[in-house]
Amino acid sequence: MSLTDMKCRNAKPGPALRKLSDGGGLQLWVQPTGARLWRFAYRFGGKQKLLALGAYPNTSLSDARQGRDGAKQILASGIDPSQAKKQAKANQNALGATFRGIAEDYVSKLKQEGRADRTIAKIEWLLSFAYPTIGNHPVKEIGAPDILRVLREVEVRGRHESARRLRSTIGSVFRYAVATARAEADPTLALKGALIKPTVTPRAAVTDPKALGALLRAIDSFDGQPSTQAALKLMAFLFPRPGELRAAEWKEFDFDTKVWSIPATRTKMRRAHRVPLPAQSIAILKELRQITGPGVILFPGIRDEMRPISDNTLNAALRRLGYTKDEATAHGFRATASTLMNESGLWHPDAIERQLAHVENNDVRRAYARGEHWDERVRMMQWWADYLDTLKSTSDRIIADGFSSADIRQ
Repeated sequence: MSLTDMKCRNAKPGPALRKLSDGGGLQLWVQPTGARLWRFAYRFGGKQKLLALGAYPNTSLSDARQGRDGAKQILASGIDPSQAKKQAKANQNALGATFRGIAEDYVSKLKQEGRADRTIAKIEWLLSFAYPTIGNHPVKEIGAPDILRVLREVEVRGRHESARRLRSTIGSVFRYAVATARAEADPTLALKGALIKPTVTPRAAVTDPKALGALLRAIDSFDGQPSTQAALKLMAFLFPRPGELRAAEWKEFDFDTKVWSIPATRTKMRRAHRVPLPAQSIAILKELRQITGPGVILFPGIRDEMRPISDNTLNAALRRLGYTKDEATAHGFRATASTLMNESGLWHPDAIERQLAHVENNDVRRAYARGEHWDERVRMMQWWADYLDTLKSTSDRIIADGFSSADIRQ
């Protein structure tokens, strides 16, 4: 008698293996453990053989019957269904051993690890340069000259930094292939020094106190979106990475403890970061909350309130204020704060670096320098906000030592 879905669902395990037949060689094996497995029993070359067709209920009765019928068609052509299945799997594995197959597997792993969407997008964008040339090639057949050809195609466009990053990304894919036993070595190691070294151009920043005061006054006169003006002010007072501010959510701010807690998933170094909020920044945030507070994020885009303003919004606002890209950038507020805080001589360099969310390059020093310097950072951030207010209100000149330790709020 043929099986029904109810019979399959209600099949109970016993002390020994039970075989329920559906006819035509299809059987449901009920294991003592409770597992229910589909098997197709057939003869080939004079021998009794079995073909696994999946586990119930993931593989339904209907799916199992289709698998049985397909296996019978293969048998009718004189081919062993078990061998055909092994060959199909081998072909699939061969496809997965191409550079593109392994790269996509690698990207999938990064997603499972919780890497930021922006990071994933950058990696996928870089890999898109490699796919046309080596994407369908088995990784074991790809050598350093093949990869160099890919990198040169990017380099000749003047994108030297992109070529360097692409080499690193391709290397990561190969090291993943080595770790998963699909490649024997990383050929990008042989390309060290083969690319044109990119010219590093620091992001423009205003570091002259008088010029900074003028910039702050210009921001106060900004006649664009109020939320964009608020973002520029907060960049000056808090100097986070622009992306961290653009995507900030209201739930991250605690006005009672005066702390902005940035989750690790949104920081460059993937480490949670706390920012002390001086009084001036809290005032700005409370005004902004009247505008965008009903939403999730502080700075929603115009077209979609669930997506933050774009990367270019703040820099475009600075252009609108008359500052060229060689004079001021949103990211430059970090260099502004770092420069003037260090020049003040009032703050420990480690406190400044910690507030910038920088990671110590020296492994040994990093192992010991784990302190947050929190109390000092709280005083430092309020001092910085007061200092900016002083610069903004002083139109003619700033006396470098006129805002000293005596002005630090305890």
